[in-house]
Amino acid sequence: MKKNLLSILCVSVLTLSLFSCKEKAKEATTSEAETVAVVEAEATKYTVNTEASSIAWKGFKPTDEHFGTIGLKSGSISTTDGTITAGSFVIDMGSIVVLDIPADEKGNAKLVSHLSNDDFFDVEKFPTATFEITGVTESEGKTLLSGNLTLKEATNNVTFPVSTTTEGDTITLESETFTIDRTKWNVRYGSKSLFDNLGDKFINDDIELKVTLKATK
Repeated sequence: MKKNLLSILCVSVLTLSLFSCKEKAKEATTSEAETVAVVEAEATKYTVNTEASSIAWKGFKPTDEHFGTIGLKSGSISTTDGTITAGSFVIDMGSIVVLDIPADEKGNAKLVSHLSNDDFFDVEKFPTATFEITGVTESEGKTLLSGNLTLKEATNNVTFPVSTTTEGDTITLESETFTIDRTKWNVRYGSKSLFDNLGDKFINDDIELKVTLKATK
């Protein structure tokens, strides 16, 4: 009996250790809005292919998580000598898709509706969000993209690692997975840091994002 109990305890400790060691995506460096980069006269301009571009998102609760994608409405990228120097894109907040719940289940439509209403992104009032590039830097062998993200009338500058590849007339920009603190953009519903007495009903402030963007000349 004691041996069985000891085995159960060991398994529990090992399981807890594995969950504790699970690596969390790094939060994007966030600061006040900065001056938007100006498109240089000699720059090469690429127009975003909205059909081939998207932002993957993931949200977390104590008991589970939800994930999906959101699309882009328009955008452009400018490069000089193969390096991104400016650009902006418009995020279509009405294109939120949930992927962890089958599309034909009621829970899918319910979650999309919840994310779209004024609890979260208030899509009717704020149908779009924008990202405007403010600069690109190199640090520790990584390319860091900085830009002003405007969502629900709040603007903050965020910096996160990206990689770019160019093939013919197409440039592909892909970010590493990163997180942002949604409360900095007035998305406050269920935030444990803002509301008391939520118990285990809170929703994590961090939203995980990964940007994939394709654009052509």
